[in-house]
Amino acid sequence: MAENPLLTEWTTPFGAPPFAAIAPEHFRPAFDAGLAEHNREIATIAGDERAATFANTVEALEMSGATLRKVSAVFFNLNGANTSDALEQIERDVAPILANHQSAVYLNEPLFKRVDALKAQAATLALSDEQRRVLDELHLAFIRHGAALSSEKKKRLREIAERLAVLGTQFGQNVLADERAYALVLEGDTDLAGLSDAQLDAAAKAAAERGLAGKRAITLSRSSIEPFLQYSSRRDLREAAFKAWLARGENGGASDNRAIIAETVRLRVERARLLGYETYAAFRLEDSMAKTPEAALDLLN
Repeated sequence: MAENPLLTEWTTPFGAPPFAAIAPEHFRPAFDAGLAEHNREIATIAGDERAATFANTVEALEMSGATLRKVSAVFFNLNGANTSDALEQIERDVAPILANHQSAVYLNEPLFKRVDALKAQAATLALSDEQRRVLDELHLAFIRHGAALSSEKKKRLREIAERLAVLGTQFGQNVLADERAYALVLEGDTDLAGLSDAQLDAAAKAAAERGLAGKRAITLSRSSIEPFLQYSSRRDLREAAFKAWLARGENGGASDNRAIIAETVRLRVERARLLGYETYAAFRLEDSMAKTPEAALDLLN
């Protein structure tokens, strides 16, 4: 078998991924290798018989998972910028696996005990401001993932995290499907009013890609619809395109997101309450600048 470029050292300028050498079939073996490596590293840190120190616990955790981060960064950037049916299938496959892996790390009891012990001793550890901040954030991440909860609640949190990963992936792919399916065909010179030569060229290319050679089309990709909404002189066409943009994932059929949104909301509320928060907004904002939903609303009002 040829060497997997995702698992080799890159000698490209600035260490950029060698995209020309990377094929969809490289990703799943690379994810599996990264997950296995990270699991071994986590087991070593959690099973260390020495007393926890910043170096053997916090720094070790920060440095772990390098291969998994590398593969994930390439995959999700590529999938977001230039996806394909093959990449979308990989995303559907790995999303729940990655969510379950993250839960396994944060719900690892021996690992949390080491982090929790360091947090309790923080005042006596002579940590720098940066180290103290890293420890605080790491401890908070464990708490917010349920590390201090009962076994029953941890099990439910893992189930919720895995299901939310599946739903989030499907939601994004449904939106993308509706974006791909839509095209506003521009007919005649009056439909083109206000558009620059560059925008007309882009619209011609979009039409050709949809089998409409010789015509011009506006799609729901940002590079197409946003300039159209800004510069087109046709208010009625701008309205039609904008309504299509707003309706992504709400058109019925296989790509309709309404049931996904309803289930996502229910699961987010359940997760927040398992973690001791009244609402998902309270959970989501706790470690942000706003801190509370009330503060966010005060700013908006």
